[in-house]
Amino acid sequence: MMVPAVLLLLGALTAVLAPRLLARAEWPEREPVVALWVWQCVVGATLLCLALSMLLSAAAAWQAVRGGLFAVAPRGVVDAYALGAAGGPWATGTALALAGGGLWTGAMLTREVLRARARRRAGSAELRLRAPLLPGEDPAATRLVVLEGPRPEAWWQPGSAPRLVVTTAALGRLKGSQLDAVLAHEQGHAAARHDWLLHCSRALSRGFPQVPVFAAFEAEMHRLVELAADDVASRRYGRLTIALALVGLNEDRGVFGPGTGHPQAQVHRRVRRLLSAAPRLSAVQRLRLTALATLVPALPLLVAFVPGLNALR
Repeated sequence: MMVPAVLLLLGALTAVLAPRLLARAEWPEREPVVALWVWQCVVGATLLCLALSMLLSAAAAWQAVRGGLFAVAPRGVVDAYALGAAGGPWATGTALALAGGGLWTGAMLTREVLRARARRRAGSAELRLRAPLLPGEDPAATRLVVLEGPRPEAWWQPGSAPRLVVTTAALGRLKGSQLDAVLAHEQGHAAARHDWLLHCSRALSRGFPQVPVFAAFEAEMHRLVELAADDVASRRYGRLTIALALVGLNEDRGVFGPGTGHPQAQVHRRVRRLLSAAPRLSAVQRLRLTALATLVPALPLLVAFVPGLNALR
């Protein structure tokens, strides 16, 4: 029963230490795509620790699970894990608690996806009502839809024929290539499937609100996906263009005033980041960070398989 306990400890350490280290680092703002990958690896490693601990605890608690899990393994491999020793109620309780957490996570993710689909259908229905297609018009050929509206707004409407929706007030604010930059920003979200990252992070945060790493994961996903999409647009149209577009769309919402309590205060920070034009990390540094992050989920696999591999030597 030592391996399941070590996996639980490793998962707890990863969940506690990794977010603190990332919060102190300055490079995520310069490389949001790499930071997104690092966060996914951290959360993935935490969940993997819990899943492996659940499997081994269940194997220690129930002979049927042990027989299925080690069906093709030699007897020495099973003995190496000492699953039959001092398992008892602790193993049963751990396996049941972790299995319940896994089922709850799946339920939260399913709920989040269903709610997102419902919001998408409602948005598409409202868009068809406010901007009906003309006879013979192909919705797939229309990338831009303009709606009458007093507030400058722009959003990406997903679906079978995804489109950028802007209000007439936004068109009055966006000059030159700023509208193209907004379109590139939203297409960056769609191409990288940022919606799935947001669904997963929101499901974990709502399902386990007392777990700090999941709350930090959701907050950072919301922040980093916007920075990554800003970079997509800035590489095509320049940092100043997308910064001016953000100002034009948000200057009447109080996000550039004193204080940071506004729900969209991140817009102010995004504009400052674009205008400061901090240099990117070198390719070697990006590769090193990506490789190190990829090794984080490998640690629980190493802990789980080392006893069995040693028994085969």
